[in-house]
Amino acid sequence: MGTDGPFWRAIAVYRVASLAYAALLLAGSGDYRRPALGWLILGVMALWTAGATVAYRVARGRALLLIDLLVTVGCLLASPYAQGPEAEHGGVVPITATWIGGPVLAWGVQGGRRAGVAAGVLLSAADLWVRGLRGFDLLLPLNGSVLLVLAGAVVGHVARLTERAERRLQRAVEIEAAGRERERLARGIHDSVLQVLALVQRRGLEIGGEAAELGRLAGEQEAALRELIRAEPPAPPGTGLADVGALLRRLGSASVTVSTPATPLPLPAGSAEEVVAAVAAALDNVRRHCGEDAPAWVLAEGDGGSVTVTVRDDGPGIPAGRLAEAEAAGRLGVAQSIRGRIAALGGTVDICSVPGQGTEVELTVPTTGPTNGPTTGPLLGPAASTGPARPSYSYGRERSAGDGGGRPPDVARRHRTRSRRGRLRRGGDHG
Repeated sequence: MGTDGPFWRAIAVYRVASLAYAALLLAGSGDYRRPALGWLILGVMALWTAGATVAYRVARGRALLLIDLLVTVGCLLASPYAQGPEAEHGGVVPITATWIGGPVLAWGVQGGRRAGVAAGVLLSAADLWVRGLRGFDLLLPLNGSVLLVLAGAVVGHVARLTERAERRLQRAVEIEAAGRERERLARGIHDSVLQVLALVQRRGLEIGGEAAELGRLAGEQEAALRELIRAEPPAPPGTGLADVGALLRRLGSASVTVSTPATPLPLPAGSAEEVVAAVAAALDNVRRHCGEDAPAWVLAEGDGGSVTVTVRDDGPGIPAGRLAEAEAAGRLGVAQSIRGRIAALGGTVDICSVPGQGTEVELTVPTTGPTNGPTTGPLLGPAASTGPARPSYSYGRERSAGDGGGRPPDVARRHRTRSRRGRLRRGGDHG
């Protein structure tokens, strides 16, 4: 029955208690003109109490909720005919008394606070119409009507909170179970498959020749398998977010080192896919122009309002003006695959390359997704800056050991920091 089971049991108890209270009021009051009709109405209430208790256990739906509401309204509207005018002027409570709260609670649990408020308003209107039609003071039943509406709102709200809490708990249990299973598989794979692949890679490089190629392939599969067993489970469905760091780690191989923070780098799912595609395009350029086995380094980091991904290599570099010439000639690999993708997300691309000293491609995208169109999921972080954008490309700038290669001071400081990280990555971090 789920977490709403206690709610339905509580409603059943409330119906029985309200029915007993109505029976006591009817038995102890001598002001009813037609007591037989009153007991008949009470009998209908008893039958529906039993039927509704069973029906709500078996199947719940709009039809049952509507019938519940109509039966309650019918019993309420029939009460004045059993009371008579003397009872009305004496302020006798209708036969239904507090029993009319049952449908309100049921609507709130099944449909949420809006449904509970709607049922409360309808029954309050019927109660006020009965009392006002018979000359009652309309100020008397307002407290009860307000309480009826508030009960529907509060119970509906609490029911929805409980339902969301149940889903989150279920998700947490699933993640914990998946984590334990992943750890168990990782231990088994590490003790068997990964050791064999590492041995094949090492022996292949020692033997050389065709065995070296086999060793290289074994190394790539080892890196891919390591990433597979350490990958985090996907984000919950419906969040619209993706960890761009986890997606980038899939690009790692024997020649590509990917370094990401230990914490997730959340981006809207569509933006994350575009960033990964742009990084993949940059790595393709490294392989195409520097060789299949050319080393490359990918660094991802976030500052709360944006995510920055840097792709570096130690290849021959890009001569000044080469990208502009390629774009003019119709070769749009960098212009569309990298710059076009990032620009569509409201981000920037900074390419710094010196012939003979390698190339660095820096991609920066805001965590709020595209600024000129809708995003594919919930947005995180503050809005992207609307200040003047820095130049997208820079070529032929000299690099020295102490500065950022002729860049502006703020870029130079960041470049020196990343250069130190790059030396650390070259020292053997294959994360």
